[in-house]
Amino acid sequence: MSHARKEYTDFEKLTPDAFAAVRSLGQFAAKAGLDKQMLELVKLRASQINGCAFCVQFHILQGENLGIPVDKLNLVVVWREAPQFSARERAALAWTEALTMIADGVSDEVYAQASAEFSEQELTYLTSAIASINAWNRFGAAYRWTPPARKQATNAAAS
Repeated sequence: MSHARKEYTDFEKLTPDAFAAVRSLGQFAAKAGLDKQMLELVKLRASQINGCAFCVQFHILQGENLGIPVDKLNLVVVWREAPQFSARERAALAWTEALTMIADGVSDEVYAQASAEFSEQELTYLTSAIASINAWNRFGAAYRWTPPARKQATNAAAS
């Protein structure tokens, strides 16, 4: 896989209604008050599972912008073994994995863990965020969107 079939911006131009619908679905959880850092971790984990390079890079950069420590972002892929994650984040990540690998179903254990950390409404909004990132991943992986470049900080001392 050496090149993009289409780019992220092409999706918005070709189907602005679909783009807006997926974007809107993904914004409900944050608007409902769920922690934005936790949501970025969830989006990153789903994107890792789905193999969407664009979304992995995008959510790493978003996470950094929100102040998530780089070590925590690097360890999302092995969150079960890493002590950096709270019980609530662990429940969200387990829920994310279950919904992303939905063919395996959602176990009673994962549901109980998520229900212990989230109200019914919060869990429904979290589910909408996971549904949205999985939709984005399908587009990004199918069209091999080019991952966004990291913006280089300008060196004010050099001028």
